Amino acid sequence: MSDVKKAVLAYSGGLDTSIILKWLQDTYDCEVITFTADLGQGDEVEDARAKAVAGGVSSIYIEDIREEFVRDYVFPMFRANAIYEGEYLLGTSIARPLIAKRMIEIAEAEGADAVSHGATGKGNDQVRFELGFYALKPDVKVIAPWREWNLVSRNDMLNFAEQHGIPVERKREGSKSPYSMDANLLHISYEGYDLEDPWCEPSESMWRWSVSPEAAPDEAEYIELSYQRGDIVAINGETMTPAAVLTELNRLGGKHGIGRIDIVENRFVGMKSRGCYETPGGTIMLKAHRAIESITLDREAAHLKDELMPRYAKIIYNGYWFAPERVMLQQAIDASQVCVNGDVRLKLYKGNVEVVGRRSDDSMFDERLCTFEDDEGAYDQKDASGFIKLNALRLRMNKLINK
Repeated sequence: MSDVKKAVLAYSGGLDTSIILKWLQDTYDCEVITFTADLGQGDEVEDARAKAVAGGVSSIYIEDIREEFVRDYVFPMFRANAIYEGEYLLGTSIARPLIAKRMIEIAEAEGADAVSHGATGKGNDQVRFELGFYALKPDVKVIAPWREWNLVSRNDMLNFAEQHGIPVERKREGSKSPYSMDANLLHISYEGYDLEDPWCEPSESMWRWSVSPEAAPDEAEYIELSYQRGDIVAINGETMTPAAVLTELNRLGGKHGIGRIDIVENRFVGMKSRGCYETPGGTIMLKAHRAIESITLDREAAHLKDELMPRYAKIIYNGYWFAPERVMLQQAIDASQVCVNGDVRLKLYKGNVEVVGRRSDDSMFDERLCTFEDDEGAYDQKDASGFIKLNALRLRMNKLINK
């Protein structure tokens, strides 16, 4: 007899989690509570309710957490200009802590003694989910079916489904993507199939959110983003909620072929993985945020942020959102954003995001100091002589000693 009486399962309603639902019921002889998060992935999340009911689930949670996702996770991450290994905007990584948090909250509300997820034993998501679980509820039991069961292939999964009467959607040939995909309001990712060969160019039909740059409009589009304390609050003068901001930027970016990348990344578990990502709104946000910071942040504060950013990005990528070091860094980053207010004007054209204007009441840009014309005494160029000599002192001494 299992000591697990009740478990909360991260449930999408797809084949894998439907199989996990039945496997948990049979293997652990426990009640299963399902949690389906609407993070803006675009799927019909309500379909998960009918499938959960058919699977014998009595407690079903389906929640729209898009606003919380963007406000409390995506926006704080973009205040840091976070990017992993120079290219990845952390779209999957940043969603896992929120899912883990809600699962633990549901487990406590329902008196559940275990949580379960469908992440495989090869990827980063198992780590991200479980670090979140343990950070929030240290004594929770975690069930990771992919590390326990003997289903090792897609055929094994289909056979299990057939044996247990789990419906398998068989779509017509060519209508279903062969890739492993993950989507939320920030991005959509593609892995597997022909992408497992890093020399193979992805087919145009793979991409879901954006047109190719070649097929994007021949006329550029200008947009204006307004910032308060480092966060976008309006697009073209229209005030929007965080989720609405990202939704609109995704539409604009996708229209102009912005945000596609094809990378090989280093997973936390040790292997290299090839993935393709569409992050149209996030690509625009990163470019614009750096632009507004360029006129509102002190030089050394900006440079320190840039030095801390790779560590911050790695923390999120590896699943340490709730760790004290991330919280500490976040406090420093947020403190830097007090004066990051103003507007950025962008030009979107065939896969490119070009900054064409920036302004702020908190701007540190002073035209009098940098003008090529008469600055009317704002800056005495003679002062540079002493500055240069002091900074050259160690270089001169080095040459004198090491002749």
